[in-house]
Amino acid sequence: MHRRLVRRRRVLAAACCAALFAIPVPLAGGLSLGDAPPLADVKMRSVDGREVSLADVRGEKGTLVIFTCNECPYVKGWESRTVALANRALERGIGVIAVNSNDPGKSRGDGFEQMQERARRTGMRYPYVVDEGSRLARAFGATRTPEVFLFDAEGRLVYHGTIDDNVKDPEAVREHFLADAIEAVVEGRPVPRAETKALGCSIKFAS
Repeated sequence: MHRRLVRRRRVLAAACCAALFAIPVPLAGGLSLGDAPPLADVKMRSVDGREVSLADVRGEKGTLVIFTCNECPYVKGWESRTVALANRALERGIGVIAVNSNDPGKSRGDGFEQMQERARRTGMRYPYVVDEGSRLARAFGATRTPEVFLFDAEGRLVYHGTIDDNVKDPEAVREHFLADAIEAVVEGRPVPRAETKALGCSIKFAS
């Protein structure tokens, strides 16, 4: 009896967790589904020293914008999965850019040199840029790290939210939100779940 009760509680907890991730988050003052990326021509400093804009990285099949940072435990929990998905997306015609909107004065681990080291360590094959003054995050309505925005080939927002439904355990993932969205965009299909709740650390906006 005790084992059955424990099992039921675990199933209920898993269901509640999945439901939480599925709750859409309204982007107050930011983007809605179908919108184009704002500030697309604004150049941002990348870890390789180049100046890169969203327009520069736009892919034939779409564009993935990842708001991220160096120190957040949620970013670290999803890090290997996020980088693998993003690198694979590049190979399939989706442009990718990672954006650090944290003010390094408020988050000491988010300086430019730390960003360069992280990009090398994780094997990012796409630009990792500094969002000076947190302008891009504000324009997007992004508030968390990680938080992802996927645009289709026409530049319309088709997915916003999180990576998947289990930051702690890759083997326990049941809902592959971002992977499914990328697959749909590459194949020209509607994204099965267009919005999920972005869970992570709050962006340390520049004052």
